[in-house]
Amino acid sequence: MSSTRPSSQDTDPAATEGVDPFRDTAPPEFAAVRKGEGLDWARIADYLRANLPADLDIEGDFEVLQFPNGAANLTYLIRFGERELVLRRPPFGTIAPGAHDMKREFKVLSRLWRAFDRAPRAYLLCDDPEVAGADFFVMERKRGEVIRGVIPENMRPHSEVGRRVGIALVEAMADFHCVDPEACDLGDLGKPDGFVERQVKGWKKRWDLVAEPTHDEAMNAAHARLEASTPAPQRVSFVHNDLKLDNCMFDPADPDCVIAIFDWDMTTLGDPLIDLGTLLNYWPEADEGPGGRIGHMGMERMGLPKRAEVTSIYGERAGLDVSHAKWYEAFALWKTAVVGQQLYYRWKQGDSQDERMQAMGASVGLLAASAGRLLDELGA
Repeated sequence: MSSTRPSSQDTDPAATEGVDPFRDTAPPEFAAVRKGEGLDWARIADYLRANLPADLDIEGDFEVLQFPNGAANLTYLIRFGERELVLRRPPFGTIAPGAHDMKREFKVLSRLWRAFDRAPRAYLLCDDPEVAGADFFVMERKRGEVIRGVIPENMRPHSEVGRRVGIALVEAMADFHCVDPEACDLGDLGKPDGFVERQVKGWKKRWDLVAEPTHDEAMNAAHARLEASTPAPQRVSFVHNDLKLDNCMFDPADPDCVIAIFDWDMTTLGDPLIDLGTLLNYWPEADEGPGGRIGHMGMERMGLPKRAEVTSIYGERAGLDVSHAKWYEAFALWKTAVVGQQLYYRWKQGDSQDERMQAMGASVGLLAASAGRLLDELGA
C-alpha cells in the first residue's frame, strides 16, 4: 500500500470572512450535561461499579460530563476518580428502525480493536432499560484531537496540517476496509449480498416516515435515479456507514496519525465504497457555492485535499476501482438529506431539545439537488 504525504512547506491560510480554521477557537471537547439529556446517574454508577471489569480500577468519586458536539447518539464522559470512560446511549424519543443500535456498536467494538487499533475497546453492554431508559454501553476513553472545522491550537505549528489529517483519514479508512471480518469474529455482522440495493430501499422507507411535501418530489426523483443505476460491488468488507472528519481523533503530535474512529452503531458488511461516498459527502471545497455539502464551517479552508485526490488515494490504497465513486457520493448526499429530515422531525415532535436540529430541515432540498447534479454528471 502506498502513502501520499504532503511536502514540508508551511501552510499560510488567508484571512477571509467566516470561520478561520487556523485562528478561531475550537469548540470544547466536553461540557456539562445538556438540559433534557440527563440520566439517573446514581443508578448508573451503582450498576457500573458492580459490572465493569475489576481490572479497570473504578475507585473514587463518580462524575459525568457530556461530549456535546454530536447530533444523534448521546455520549458522556464518566469518571471514577482518575479513571475516565465513555458511555453511549441512543437519543430520547422516537427512533428510526435499525438506528442507534447500541448492541451492534458494542459487538463491533468489543472485538474489532484486536485487529484494528483505531477502534476503541468496548467493555460493557447494559440492555436493561430500567438502568438508563435504553440500551447503553461503556468503552475506553481515547485521547487526542477531534477536528470540527477549526484546527486545534496544539496542531497549528505543523506544516500542511489540514492536508495531512485529510490523507491520514483516507488511509485509515482504506486500512479498515482491508481488515478481514472473520479474523475478529465479525463475519456474521451483516448480509453483504444485495447490501447497496437494501440501503437504497431502506433509506427510502425512512424518508417516507418523516417526509414533508416541500422536498418530497426532489427526494423521490433522486431515489428513483439511484435505484436505476446502482453499481455492482467489487468486494465485501466492513462498512462503517458514518465515516467523516469529526468522527475521527488525531494525534496532536503527529497529524499523519488517526488515533481513533468513533460512532460504530451502523457498522455492517457490504460494499466499502459506501464509506467513500459518505466521506466525500462531508468534504466541502473552497471553490464551490454554499449549501451543497454538510460539513463544519471552516473545513473548506483547512487545506484538505480535493475530493478527486481523496478518491484517487483511497482507490490505490484499498485496491479498488473508483470510477463510479460519484454514484456513491450522490447516494450519501441523498441519505444525509434523509438524516437531516429525521433530526428536524424529532425536534419538531418535541423529542429533542437541541436547537441545532431545527436548522437541519433547511439542508434537505440543497442536498437532494447536489445528489441530482452528480447523477447528471454520471448520466444516470
